[in-house]
Amino acid sequence: MSRSPKPIEVVLPDIGDYKDVPVVEINVSVGDEVTIDMPLLSIESDKATMEVPSPAAGTVAKLMIDVGVRVSQGSVLMVLEGRGESTAPPPATASAPQVEQRISQQEALSRPAPVAPVDDSRARAQQPQLRSQG
Repeated sequence: MSRSPKPIEVVLPDIGDYKDVPVVEINVSVGDEVTIDMPLLSIESDKATMEVPSPAAGTVAKLMIDVGVRVSQGSVLMVLEGRGESTAPPPATASAPQVEQRISQQEALSRPAPVAPVDDSRARAQQPQLRSQG
């Protein structure tokens, strides 16, 4: 039994408050092999040019846009024939920042508390003064 690659729709991710931004460059063609995070295309807002990375590894099966087309968050940009790899983190990795945060809190609790500097002028004033006999 052979498994056919499953199609993956590549959509424009959240790019902030921008809508209807133009596609200024397409870096791939139908039939190209892509890897995760490979820049697929560039869009341009009034403030910056942004690259859109591939969310999965696979082969470009269909381009849904052309240079000059305006896109917004959620617009379908292209379709990939996927190889089963994607940027979705495995469940164990998703909790890693919480674990690191807990470890740093435990480290902070196990360290000795900082000691405030002592004003030794009072300590010197309270010490008995020795007089020399002569």
